[in-house]
Amino acid sequence: MRTYTNNSALQSAIRGYRDSGQTIAFVPTMGNLHEGHLDLVRKAHELADIVVVSIFVNPLQFGANEDLDGYPRTLAADKEKLFSEGTQVLYAPDVSQIYPEGMAAQTQVRVPDLADTLCGSSRPGHFDGVTTVVTKLFNIVQPDVAVFGEKDFQQLSIIRKMVNDLCMPVRIIGAPTARADDGLALSSRNGYLNNDQRRIAPLIHETLANCREAIACGFDNFLQLESHARMRLLQAGFEPDYFAIRDARTLRDVTEETEEIAILAAARLGKTRLIDNVRLSLNPVSDWGMLAGH
Repeated sequence: MRTYTNNSALQSAIRGYRDSGQTIAFVPTMGNLHEGHLDLVRKAHELADIVVVSIFVNPLQFGANEDLDGYPRTLAADKEKLFSEGTQVLYAPDVSQIYPEGMAAQTQVRVPDLADTLCGSSRPGHFDGVTTVVTKLFNIVQPDVAVFGEKDFQQLSIIRKMVNDLCMPVRIIGAPTARADDGLALSSRNGYLNNDQRRIAPLIHETLANCREAIACGFDNFLQLESHARMRLLQAGFEPDYFAIRDARTLRDVTEETEEIAILAAARLGKTRLIDNVRLSLNPVSDWGMLAGH
């Protein structure tokens, strides 16, 4: 595995791969890698000849009172994990490579509407930081395909719209959420949980799954489901940010045209902000046809 910290050196190496006819898959991360990240890397290996992973803690997507300084940085351990997965290229730039003129002067990429709801409401500017850095990374790496986790479903939706709107020649693949045995979605921030919080944390996924089951059984009072779920999380010790039942394509309210529902939640447990989601197809005939082999 080769590690690059310089844009020009990385691009020169990637040109060499392309000149030999090889395809490029890209997995952008902020490091502190866990099994969920490694699942993305494994998926990337299925999709292309060369896998490029970036590790960059992006200050532009952190708010004033968020955990930028305390965000775990574990580059040596991350390198070992990526090497074990057969990753060919690691890109680990410092801030001056990505924002050479500083962040205040940085041109920003914004995806309206999708970025203004859910996490965007409670973390203003967060997704502008995400879309800006992902655009820069796509321009630096110029991958054929990029892999993102479905745990950050709103982020995945925003990236897909950005790529489509700006005609970027990158195929975006969503990989299923990696979970611990008790259902908790794997996240770098799980390490902030103390033992008692870690025991409670899987309730967020359990509550999402119960809501999905209720809808699948025909319960369609979504406001009541959302209210009940928020109350359940609150009583368990969470501070709910949102619990929302939305159209999976638009992240707006469910309508008669909705084909798939996304149920999304964000809540704090102590100082740790957890997010998760589940989805439900509203086209059971199509699903049955697929299962029956039709």
